[in-house]
Amino acid sequence: MTSIHTRIRDGDPDSFRHLFRSHAQIVHRYAIRATGDRSTAEDIVSLTFLEAWRLRAKLPEEPDGAKAWLMGIAVNVQRNTNRAARRHEKALARMPAKEAVPDIAGEVVGRMADAEQLTAAKNALGKLRRSEREVVTLCVWSGLSYAEAAEVLGVAVGTVRSRLFRARERLRKLTEQELRQHADETAARRPEHLHLHLNLNRTTEKWNR
Repeated sequence: MTSIHTRIRDGDPDSFRHLFRSHAQIVHRYAIRATGDRSTAEDIVSLTFLEAWRLRAKLPEEPDGAKAWLMGIAVNVQRNTNRAARRHEKALARMPAKEAVPDIAGEVVGRMADAEQLTAAKNALGKLRRSEREVVTLCVWSGLSYAEAAEVLGVAVGTVRSRLFRARERLRKLTEQELRQHADETAARRPEHLHLHLNLNRTTEKWNR
């Protein structure tokens, strides 16, 4: 009996649908963490499996090889999507401004109890180097092993380990900075600060009379 990977390489759509059902969730989880946008993440999932179908002849025979193979495609799709988004933003910047464009960067990445920590972590992640972001999204959020992430990125396992160690340290420090900054900004907007500001203004007006 031929394996499911052999049937996929031979172009069997039912076998490929099984591959999609088995791995679409992990690709989507990676994409949504990498982009911070649900719509873009769904596009990445679609493009990843379209590309996987096109490249199905390269699907490894090993049963455990499909996940790393698909994630490698997803990483490349995400990189291309990111480059296209930057080109689009630059093109928009060259156009005359007609009205303010709403900022969608704050869209929720996932369901976490503490929205402030989520926002801080997301902002901090954006400040990491691309190589550091990729190992975090692959190993921490997508659950790939060091060996699988190394296969996806085309680097040595030791490189993944060192990148992830540095990324975790930088991410922790950057997240703490983001939380402190958020706390300071929130405190400055509290009603008691506004009340104090108004009282000071009234006192100043009285002295100036």
